[in-house]
Amino acid sequence: MIHKESIVNLIESYLAENSLFLVDIKVSSENDIEITIESTEVVDIRNCADISKIVESGLDRDLEDYSLTVSSAGLDQPFKVFRQYQKFIGKEVEVVFKNGTKQTAILSGAEEDKIELSFSRLEKVEGKKKRERVEICQFFTLEEIKSTKPFINFR
Repeated sequence: MIHKESIVNLIESYLAENSLFLVDIKVSSENDIEITIESTEVVDIRNCADISKIVESGLDRDLEDYSLTVSSAGLDQPFKVFRQYQKFIGKEVEVVFKNGTKQTAILSGAEEDKIELSFSRLEKVEGKKKRERVEICQFFTLEEIKSTKPFINFR
């Protein structure tokens, strides 16, 4: 059985040298290995190919029969690690809370245990008949959040 730690050891220096970070490693009971990487800039197909070569050179096909997939984190996938939150500060995200509500907002800050969202909503303003759009900046703990992912706007 192939262990995640051995794969991390193989690729960690390459990740650091290329401004990449690890999002996830999955190893199934059949030794199907899936490595997901991300970058503060852009993940190039060459990065995926390089990591694949590094892993293949560190594993012995005669001892372990495995399949290997290396990919970048998709824009439609929820964040899995803190560095993804950091990457998207200042950008629009979609947050699904554990209570079932959704919020599209600008991710204005991220700490290890909470994020800050900036958004606007219509609220009743004292002395006014009509509700007015009010800018809100609010912290949410990661425990309140079911998922966060980039908001893709097709407008």
